[in-house]
Amino acid sequence: MRILYYYWDEFNGEDCMDAMKRLGHEVDVIKFKLHGYKLTDEDDAGFRALLTKEEAGKRYYDIVYSFCYYPSISEACMKYDTPYVSWVFDCPHYTLDSHTIKNPVNRVYVFDRGTYEEMVAKGIETVKYSPLGVNEKRLSGFCKELDAETDGRIVYLHDVCFLGNLYDNEFNFYDQVEYLPPDLKEYIDTVITLQEKIYGHDLFTDEKAITPEHIKRLREYIRFEDTGNYDLDYDRVVRDMLRKKVTVNERRHILEKMGERFDTVLYTMPDAKPIEGVINLGIADYLTKMPQVFRRSKVNLNITLRSIISGVPLRVLDVLAAGGFLITTYQKEIDEYFENGKELVIAHTPEEMIELTSYYLEHEDERKAIAENGQKKVFEKFAYTKLLPKILEI
Repeated sequence: MRILYYYWDEFNGEDCMDAMKRLGHEVDVIKFKLHGYKLTDEDDAGFRALLTKEEAGKRYYDIVYSFCYYPSISEACMKYDTPYVSWVFDCPHYTLDSHTIKNPVNRVYVFDRGTYEEMVAKGIETVKYSPLGVNEKRLSGFCKELDAETDGRIVYLHDVCFLGNLYDNEFNFYDQVEYLPPDLKEYIDTVITLQEKIYGHDLFTDEKAITPEHIKRLREYIRFEDTGNYDLDYDRVVRDMLRKKVTVNERRHILEKMGERFDTVLYTMPDAKPIEGVINLGIADYLTKMPQVFRRSKVNLNITLRSIISGVPLRVLDVLAAGGFLITTYQKEIDEYFENGKELVIAHTPEEMIELTSYYLEHEDERKAIAENGQKKVFEKFAYTKLLPKILEI
C-alpha cells in the first residue's frame, strides 16, 4: 500500500512510519501548514497534486494517514475520493465533533472505548476502536543497548517517577472561571474532591451526583465561542473541564504524598508549580530520554487524565514497553488487557497507590518480574506491527 502520511511533528510519528515500512508499505510524508477548518487555495492545490497523481493509469496513493483527526484533510480526501485513516491519541479530541466526521472516506480510530460507544450512539459509523501502540523493535533494541552499558544490570535513576503534565497552567480551565454562585461552586468542588477518591466510576455522568440542572447552571456562567464548524456537546465540554480539574488536584495530591515518603521526581513543564519534596526535572524527549527514565525508575506512576473514561493511556504502554515497572490508577480497559500484579499493578484509591509504592520499593525481584511480563505483553499485543494491519484495512 502507498500511504501519504501527514506528519505534524507528533512525538510518535517516526515510530509509526517505521512500523508501516516494516510491514511493507510505501510511506511518503507531507507537512502542509493547514490553516484552520477550511482548506486554503494553496493547501487545496497541494492536496490536488498529490491525490490525483497517477501511475500506470491508477491513483498513486491508496490512503492518507494522520495521527489525530483533521477536518480539512477529510474534506480534501472527500473532494479527491481518497480514503482518510486517522488514529486519535488525545481524549477529549473535539475535532471528532466536526461536521466532517461522517464523511464516508473517513476511518477514524479512537483508543477510549467510552468515546467510541458515544460516537456509535450518535449514529456515526466512520469512528472505530483500537488501543494505542508502540514500536517494539526500537524499544527492544534501546533496552538492550541501555543494559549493555551496565553489564546487564539496571542502574536506577529514581525511586518514584511521574512523567506527565500537571495541567496547573492555562489548561486548567475550571480555575479560570471568574464567578460561580457560592452554593453551586461549593457543591461542584465537593464532587471534584469525591471524584479524586473514586476510580472506575465517573461522577460527572452520574445524574445522582451531577444533574442536568447543575450543568445548566454551570453553562450560565461558562461561555464558549461557537464557530459553527463543530457540533460540540457543550454539556460534555463542561464535564471535561471538571474532569481536568480533578486531574490537576489528584496528580498534585498524590505527588505531595509521594514526596513526603519517597525519593520522588517529576518530568513535566519547567514552569509547573513546585511540589514540596518532589524534584521537577523538566521535559524528557519521547524517543531518547523517556524510555531511559521509565526503565531506570524503580516505580513509575500513571495517574490517568480523568477525561479518559475507560481507555489505556499511551503512558501505560510507553512505561511497559521500556521495561519499566508501573503502578497505575484503575481503568476498566487496563484491567481488561493486563493482569494485575503480574504485568503491572493497579491502585483502586490514592491511598492504595501510596501503600503499593511502599511495598514494591522493598521488593525488587517482584518488581523486575512484573516489569518483564508487562513488556512482553505490550510487545505481543500492542506493537504497531500488530495493530496497524487493522488500522490500515480499507
